[in-house]
Amino acid sequence: MDISYAGTDFSGWARQPGGRRTVQQEIEDALGVVTRTGRTFELTVAGRTDAGVHARGQVAHADLPHELWAEHGEHMVRRLAGRLPKDVRVWRARPAPPHFDARFSATHRRYAYRVTDRPGGVDPLLRDHVLWHNHPLDEAAMNEAAGPLLGEHDFAAYCRRREGATTIRTLRELRWERRPDGVLEAAVVADAFCHNMVRSLVGAMLFVGDGHRPSDWPGRVLAARVRDSAVHVVRPHGLTLEEVGYPPDDLLAARNRESRNRRTLPGTGPVAGCC
Repeated sequence: MDISYAGTDFSGWARQPGGRRTVQQEIEDALGVVTRTGRTFELTVAGRTDAGVHARGQVAHADLPHELWAEHGEHMVRRLAGRLPKDVRVWRARPAPPHFDARFSATHRRYAYRVTDRPGGVDPLLRDHVLWHNHPLDEAAMNEAAGPLLGEHDFAAYCRRREGATTIRTLRELRWERRPDGVLEAAVVADAFCHNMVRSLVGAMLFVGDGHRPSDWPGRVLAARVRDSAVHVVRPHGLTLEEVGYPPDDLLAARNRESRNRRTLPGTGPVAGCC
């Protein structure tokens, strides 16, 4: 399923105890209704987004019996549109090819973070999607600072650690552009992201952009491999998951195996965890 949602009123993607509203809960509940089963078909998602984070290109899969898909598949998207709340949409639902896994088959995730430094603040029509930074920002300095962060590194300095999970990632793109309306937009692409990684990277870039830190500071923080209290995790509402990429169908099985491998860096031992 290809999915989009406005994260403003959600407590993130994943189901949570206590009745807190989540994207997964809304879609799974709607699936139970439109298939007339009342069952919970658990979704596996490409990337679990935090509370307040939006998605335009989220991907998830669920295991449905063949006979159920044969009966309801043709009308699934339209029926979900009638059942789901207006802040979450399923745009496409189709049978997955063999070996497809929404999480482990993915080759990359692309996020965008949007921020404005206009003295008057954020356009009210964009307030749920753009962060206001109350200092002028130099996008050239931010792009210079991004260079040393690209490639495969241990991003422990920019991630919230989770027991048993690796913080080694391959950052393929981190680039800032100023749109005609003055909003600065960061394109952030990696094979995968660890918890708070994008928002921490953006926080470091903003400190460079407004002159509080030199352009080599984010690279020095990365090399230290420990959290720096000066790196702020920016607010979630400026962040949107734009795209998840997958390989050709005949490479899905190989990609699944690769994603589950333990990651290492030159000169280090294996690091436990998945992607």
